[in-house]
Amino acid sequence: MANIDAALKDAMSIDGAIAVALVDYTSGLTLGVMGGGPGMDVTIAAAGNTDVVRAKLRTLEMLGLPDGIEDILITLDTQYHLIRLLQPRRQGEALFMYLALSKNRANLGMARHQLKRIEAELEV
Repeated sequence: MANIDAALKDAMSIDGAIAVALVDYTSGLTLGVMGGGPGMDVTIAAAGNTDVVRAKLRTLEMLGLPDGIEDILITLDTQYHLIRLLQPRRQGEALFMYLALSKNRANLGMARHQLKRIEAELEV
């Protein structure tokens, strides 16, 4: 099992990774961040994506769909922003991993596969 820092480092090793964060979407607080830079404040991006996750969960509830969210993809001109909801291991746990990728360098299918593996190994 990997701790948060190890999981974030693992995610940053994904081809094209720009930034990664582990976020509690009930509070919007980040449990850890890596990457980013002058053009990208990962903490602000993570907090903003909390609103995206909450909105989608409310929409599913209003529609009465029994499905859960595996991931959410936001495609920008030069980046992919991938939000992967983690399966809760404890009552009340509500976490997602946010990964920003360079569109020119990333393989989206492989990134999704690697995030799923990282999630399985993560110990929060």
